[in-house]
Amino acid sequence: MHDTGLLSPVRAGTPIERLVSDSAWIDAMVDVELALSRAQARLGMVPAQATQDIAKAVRTYTFDPRRLAVASRGAANPVVAFVAELTSAVAAIDEGSANYVHRGCTSQDVLDTATMVIAERAVGAIVADLDRVLDSLARLARAHRNTPVAGRTLAMHAVPTTFGAKVATWMHGIFDARDRLRAVELPVQLGGAAGTFASYVECASSADNESPGVIYTKLTDEFAAELGMAAPKAPWHTVRTPIADLASAIAITSGALGKFATDVISQSRNEIQEVLEPAADGRGESSAMPQKRNPVLSAMIRSAALQVPALTATVFGAMLAEDERPAGAWHAEWQPFRECLLLVGGAATTAAELAAGLSADTDRMRSNLELTGGQIVSERLAMRLTPLLGKTATKKTLQAAAFEAAQTHRLLADILAEDAGVRTHLDSDEIAELLRPENYLGATSELVDRALLRL
Repeated sequence: MHDTGLLSPVRAGTPIERLVSDSAWIDAMVDVELALSRAQARLGMVPAQATQDIAKAVRTYTFDPRRLAVASRGAANPVVAFVAELTSAVAAIDEGSANYVHRGCTSQDVLDTATMVIAERAVGAIVADLDRVLDSLARLARAHRNTPVAGRTLAMHAVPTTFGAKVATWMHGIFDARDRLRAVELPVQLGGAAGTFASYVECASSADNESPGVIYTKLTDEFAAELGMAAPKAPWHTVRTPIADLASAIAITSGALGKFATDVISQSRNEIQEVLEPAADGRGESSAMPQKRNPVLSAMIRSAALQVPALTATVFGAMLAEDERPAGAWHAEWQPFRECLLLVGGAATTAAELAAGLSADTDRMRSNLELTGGQIVSERLAMRLTPLLGKTATKKTLQAAAFEAAQTHRLLADILAEDAGVRTHLDSDEIAELLRPENYLGATSELVDRALLRL
């Protein structure tokens, strides 16, 4: 059985699938073994010829992911079978060089570092897609910086806002997510069998009589430099902070994209229809209802955001790693962590497409603002009348007027203009002016500008 993405359309056919596939993980393990061998050769821990033979072997040998997967049941991780195959491939070139494959290393060093290599590539792709999302949303925010739209709280009209301000809110969440992804440190892993580094020290040349600590620093730095990654202060076999940090940033990213998608779904309803997803052949179709144009891009993004928190919970649970290597906790990380990368990578690509083609219906925004006959700006009247009538009297007056407006379908301004208490302080023109949505937008324009400054 092979997972083709049939039940996960958000990532099906997107670049993230290739970046975190089984083959990609094997390629990353190859990169790790080569980087370690090269680093060790520079420090005199393995012969330079052995490194050249390992490099030659991996250029010509093809690893079969399914065969390795089945063989991994023997050791409960894929590295043991992988190293066995790699060693055989090198031995076919030179028996002596085969002795230096995986020199001093342990399975967790390889798989953890390969995971960081995969994560770096995946995060790079996700950040690039987030940049695309932000560029598209910025254009939308600029175009609708001052376009009034109904602000909604608990699904009901609250006070007016602007569509640009709504877009700016999406942008801030995505900016925050991008910043967290960029800030996550992805270190290599070198510790040996139980995180003591003893095997690497044993392999080191004693010509310079260097201390174990110096050997650790030198080899780890060389290894990290080979892969272009961070060098940790110590092995992190059972201190899973790097994985947990990235899982946290991934979860925040899924939530930020999910917020964007959820708002698009809400504003796409027939009763609201203020935004429309980009059209494409076959997109949004129903198998039964020919009239449907469902917001499927948003639905896929939201589906990812609903799954990722539960997956990251497993990753956080795996931080409870006993002793110097846990039985099960480390193993439990792998698939949920990859699924998080798949889902968020797919969601980011999908969000880039959504943002690039999202259209706004300003006429519908205006008509929706007028649905409650001025009630959406009643807060402004409350602010103006409270010092004049008192807080309690103002609230009762406006509530009674709002209820009457809703029952009679009259404008709130007309009803308030008939109220003697209100008319003592405000004439009908002043009331009408105070109830114009475009006159009660607060700092929305400046808030849009602040989002744009983060580009």
